[in-house]
Amino acid sequence: MTQQKASNIRWFVFGIIFLLGVVNLIDRISLSIAMPTIAQEFDLSPELQGVILSSFFWAYALLQIPGGLLIDKYGPRKMITGSTVLWGIFQAVAALSTGGLSLLLTRFMLGASEAPLFPSGAKLNATWLSPQERGRGAVIMDCGGPLGAALGGIIIAYMIASIGSWRIVFAIAGIATILLGFVSWKFLRDTPHEHQSVNAEELKLIDATHSKDQISLDVSSSSTKIGFDYFSLISILFGRAAWAMMFFGLLTWGPSYLAQARGFDIKGIGNATFIIFLCGTLGSLCGGFISDNLVKKGISQRFALKSVLTISGISTLIAFSLLPSMNDPIVAIATLSVAAFFLMWGSLYWSFPALLAPKDKVGTVGGIMNMAGSIGGIVVPILVGVILGQSQNYDNVLLFFSGCSVIYILGTLSIKLSKQDK
Repeated sequence: MTQQKASNIRWFVFGIIFLLGVVNLIDRISLSIAMPTIAQEFDLSPELQGVILSSFFWAYALLQIPGGLLIDKYGPRKMITGSTVLWGIFQAVAALSTGGLSLLLTRFMLGASEAPLFPSGAKLNATWLSPQERGRGAVIMDCGGPLGAALGGIIIAYMIASIGSWRIVFAIAGIATILLGFVSWKFLRDTPHEHQSVNAEELKLIDATHSKDQISLDVSSSSTKIGFDYFSLISILFGRAAWAMMFFGLLTWGPSYLAQARGFDIKGIGNATFIIFLCGTLGSLCGGFISDNLVKKGISQRFALKSVLTISGISTLIAFSLLPSMNDPIVAIATLSVAAFFLMWGSLYWSFPALLAPKDKVGTVGGIMNMAGSIGGIVVPILVGVILGQSQNYDNVLLFFSGCSVIYILGTLSIKLSKQDK
């Protein structure tokens, strides 16, 4: 009798998470793309623009740990569905903004609504994937972000240029997101055992690897409340925050940099943003597959992850350091694309919650890690606005990003993934 082939529903589930990540970032970047237009309409200073761009992350950071606890209690399916519907509502409501304050409030609520998405994805990574597949799971989940930024950059820019109204574009984006929330409820499940399309062979594959994973965890885990040592947690937080300041710096201020420092119009901004973040998407996938292939060849997961992430940090450091000396806008876009490609290898950080934490703490640890990234998201738009308000020079901003890449490297190298790291 021929053995039944294992189904691949786990990858379908992560395809849904990927799609949500794409839409998530389309909605986020819509304000950055529209900001040059909105700033003129509402007469917003650079400092106030920075505060508005930052406001998304205030609630996003504040709700990461509570969101992680709720994910561990109620499961990712409910949290993802509720999150998607709510952020679609507030994306649409932003179209009714009458000034800087009302725009700030809608962004704040958008951040609150989006908070559970990526920690929920980390939880699904732990319950649906084997340790040998988690690198790919992490980057499939996270690469939706740069792809959403790429698509959002060109789609939002061209829609605003064609329709002539950023308000209508925001409303359309919000309604589409609400519909996607119902898709999430229909197709996502908290565990493989709850999904009727998962066959016995796929369940056997997942359960067997999880059993081995749990044995390893019981032997190696420390006695801390999070299931591993606090030094590693602090290292993860600093590394993730530094990475986030670079990524969200590009996301929030990148379009204004292209307009003011490189002279691009709205369509040029959309085209350049598409190229930069598309390269980031390819980089995210590349990093995950390189890491998993190294593990398959017998290299320890510890060494594979740290090697790939360290190369990521060094490459972004070089790119940001070279950008101020580049006068040709096309060369600058190419360099930013290279920076985004290697920066998005940092998607592998989403491997750490599933790799280091017990299964009942993965959502919490993912929330803590994402809170650190969100704090970076809070700080960087305001800080860049202050730097520009004081110096009117984007070279100083690029120098700041170079410093962030150094912290990203040091944080990554300090994470202990086994007792041998002590």
